[in-house]
Amino acid sequence: MDAIERLLFSVELPKMARIRQTFDDTRLDDVPAAVRQALAGCPAYQRIQPGARLAVTVGSRGIASLGAIVRAIVDALKERGAEPFIVPAMGSHGGATAEGQLSLVNELGVTEESAGCPILSSMEVVQVGQLADGFPVYMDKYAYESDGVVIFNRIKPHNAFRSRHESGLLKMLAIGLGKHHGAESTHTLGFGHMGRLIEEVGGELLNTNKIVLGVATIENAYDKAKEIVACGPEDMVQVDREGLKRAFGNMPRLLFDKLDLLICDEIGKEFSGGGMDGNIIGRYSTPFINGGPDITRIVALGLSKRSHGNANGMGLADVVPESFVKDVDLFQVYTNSITSGATPSARTPMHLATEELAIKAGLKTGYASDTTKALVMRIPNTLHLGECFISEALLPLAEKTEGVTVLGEARPMNFDAAGKLIDQY
Repeated sequence: MDAIERLLFSVELPKMARIRQTFDDTRLDDVPAAVRQALAGCPAYQRIQPGARLAVTVGSRGIASLGAIVRAIVDALKERGAEPFIVPAMGSHGGATAEGQLSLVNELGVTEESAGCPILSSMEVVQVGQLADGFPVYMDKYAYESDGVVIFNRIKPHNAFRSRHESGLLKMLAIGLGKHHGAESTHTLGFGHMGRLIEEVGGELLNTNKIVLGVATIENAYDKAKEIVACGPEDMVQVDREGLKRAFGNMPRLLFDKLDLLICDEIGKEFSGGGMDGNIIGRYSTPFINGGPDITRIVALGLSKRSHGNANGMGLADVVPESFVKDVDLFQVYTNSITSGATPSARTPMHLATEELAIKAGLKTGYASDTTKALVMRIPNTLHLGECFISEALLPLAEKTEGVTVLGEARPMNFDAAGKLIDQY
């Protein structure tokens, strides 16, 4: 037993009970049919000409039904006689390399075979204009050389700033389609200017007449498609803005406002651009956003495989196990953080030998007295908040909290011989 183990040996872990958090579960039963319906009612889709080579954007997020939506868009474009191809549009993600971005798109379930069209990945860009203050505006070279661009993205709140436009169609225009150059330049002034730049850079790109169509998905609290909307470039600003308002109303949340410790099984880019969504945990990598639950300590147990080592957001946690740190690719993290300017996200938390020790450290520093009475919650990640665990001390509150159902009695936490938490949801 080393010195740290001795220090934490006497920390008692609370018993945990499985619960279900219930949110509005309205979802689309047939996502491809919803895509076709949205496009059929969109005048911009009807304007597409036979033979047009159209670039379709695919980003780096784990969007619900991503492969099915992309395939439905591609098939619909082919029905108009167009020749679609996909461009990875994800700023600096994927290590800011063409190979990394192609790999990330494939990992998210979009391949040439699944989409039914070529994927052209490049980090080359063309400067297509500039703002009044000289700020450059970039576009992916393949997209620029096409006959038109179809912007596809999910509309949802961002985790680092508040604005009329956050994550959505205009962000895909301003940052995703601008590749590393666009992401870097747009982030140069910091997140305090992000909303304005997304709107102005997006507007400049819309003025190039290269954007022919927009398709957006808005998800429910369970990470399922709730709406598919389609629009022409003339309506994209309004559709993006109104969609964000609806997306805010769809978000899941922790139904407990005060916690001594939050255990997050996994962080990752497919769950949030910041690894852990600040809108859920009440912690942010910038000072331009606030609000959320009051959580004293956060322990992150693992990094998702789909993140490819990009542990951006780990700095929002207080403690992690050594196994987490071993999965981190600092090049990926630092590329992301230097580009965005959100350096707190790249900080390495205190890391201990096992998951058990990490949890004990979170408890000891977050609740110094009788740790068996600590208010603790365990979640799979910040995107999937349906089934969770809560500590015994939270059960009385859970029983009178609307939307919470207790699924079993409180039991001790179980760890394997290597100190890994093995209780399943």
